[in-house]
Amino acid sequence: GTQGPGRAALLRCGIGLAMRLLLTRPKADSEALADALEALGHETLAAPLLAIRFLDEAIIPRRNWRALLVTSANGAKALGRRADTGRLKNLPVFAVGPASGAAMMAEGFTDVRAAGGDVDSLARLVEGELAPGGGPLLHTTGSVVAGDLRAMLGARGFDVERCILYHAEKTESLPEAVADAFRAGSIDGVLLYSPRTAGHFVSLVRAAGLEDKLGGVTVYCLSQAVCEALKDLPVRDVKIAPAPDQASLLALISG
Repeated sequence: GTQGPGRAALLRCGIGLAMRLLLTRPKADSEALADALEALGHETLAAPLLAIRFLDEAIIPRRNWRALLVTSANGAKALGRRADTGRLKNLPVFAVGPASGAAMMAEGFTDVRAAGGDVDSLARLVEGELAPGGGPLLHTTGSVVAGDLRAMLGARGFDVERCILYHAEKTESLPEAVADAFRAGSIDGVLLYSPRTAGHFVSLVRAAGLEDKLGGVTVYCLSQAVCEALKDLPVRDVKIAPAPDQASLLALISG
């Protein structure tokens, strides 16, 4: 049942305060994240702010691809669920971070290297491993991307073709159970992974009239850009992961 806001001060797990945390990632990602957090002694609620719709009808151009660029785990899943990607499985893969890299390996791609969690580090990784020219690079993405990897690498002489394989569609409102939990003061923290979801979270909170119910909430952000998208939301605290990856975010929560 719903407990009061003092609960976090009273409960302890092995490495820190036990909290009730709101997960905002798409449904499949939130389920795996909930398992990790519950193993640390935390309780979770889910309010996916984006719904993933895979574009299985999208055509992947038949070119002599030199390597694959992947900037999200959903980009990996979009490739893995298709029947026409066998010819791509042995290509070198450059993933934006460890989670995207692991997702590509789970889908059967064998030659995978991961950057530091943002498109700048991915561009540096590609430039360090490959010389310009030598064939096109296939970037599988959603319809909305953070940063323009194609332009960044294009300016360095690479031929990058972007192929949109999924949409991440915004949800229309917070689940009523989540709104009730905010009203009751029983949510201790919110996890936000992207500037787009952070901005949408602000919009949904305001639409539900919940801004004055956030005084006891700490927001855990994957990066500085996520934090900036929160604008002036009146929360208790905002914490930013030291590196833009899930392991760093979990360590921040457990710290």
